[in-house]
Amino acid sequence: MRRRKFTSGLAMVGGLGGLAAWPSARAGGLTESDAALGVRAALERGATAAVALLGRTGGFLNNPKVRIPLPGILDDAAGLLRMTGQQQRVDELVTAMNRAAEMAVPQAKNLLVNAVKAMSVEDARQILTGGDDSVTRFFAGKTRASLSVTFLPTVTRATQKVSLAGKYNAVAGKAAGFGLLKKEDANIEQYVTAKALDGLYLMIGEEERKIRRDPVGTGSAILRKVFGSLN
Repeated sequence: MRRRKFTSGLAMVGGLGGLAAWPSARAGGLTESDAALGVRAALERGATAAVALLGRTGGFLNNPKVRIPLPGILDDAAGLLRMTGQQQRVDELVTAMNRAAEMAVPQAKNLLVNAVKAMSVEDARQILTGGDDSVTRFFAGKTRASLSVTFLPTVTRATQKVSLAGKYNAVAGKAAGFGLLKKEDANIEQYVTAKALDGLYLMIGEEERKIRRDPVGTGSAILRKVFGSLN
């Protein structure tokens, strides 16, 4: 009988509500099932809200947190172009880059939601206890490769409409060859795709933190139960 109790106790320690992991949650009577359900609900809300926020006109361009600039030395060079009267062309390129991200982001919703639904108990535990960037790391790990493939054609179609895009690739390629620019930034389509995903994950994390700070304000009983017990 004592051996059975000891074995059962070890199993609980390894679980999401497992005794050593979340002392504050234990005190509030939070079960493993509740915790996992709450994390899934928070992340699905956060992902849906972030897609809606970014996947519209101005979602990237008008948001300084995620606005996509020209990378590194090319941004410095753009300043020189503006001084020679070519500001409009540079601005058109930057606008096209951000519009491309705005057009690509809505395609992410289903994949993000499916990643949440497939979340393991261990994933949920790490998100609740893993710090401010735990949500970003979860989504990047589960979806970045697939979304890069999904976003790239949309980004390519949008950026190719701007004449300066081709020149970007030519100049950026040379800059990368001299070590003045990261290789991954030397192609405008790949650069915008990567920045679009960075911005998306950043905003999902922000939305999730809003839920943590004010679970009552969500109007959701499970979110109030889970995140309220951890505050």
